[in-house]
Amino acid sequence: MKIAVVGATGMVGEVMLKVLAERNFPITELIPVASEKSVG
Repeated sequence: MKIAVVGATGMVGEVMLKVLAERNFPITELIPVASEKSVG
């Protein structure tokens, strides 16, 4: 399953990534999305 997490560098995005990892969600491709302000 292809998953995009919008706001991946924010608080909710970080929790979502953690939950997906902890539950071994069947992801074939993960696309973290963040604003340009979050680069770096």
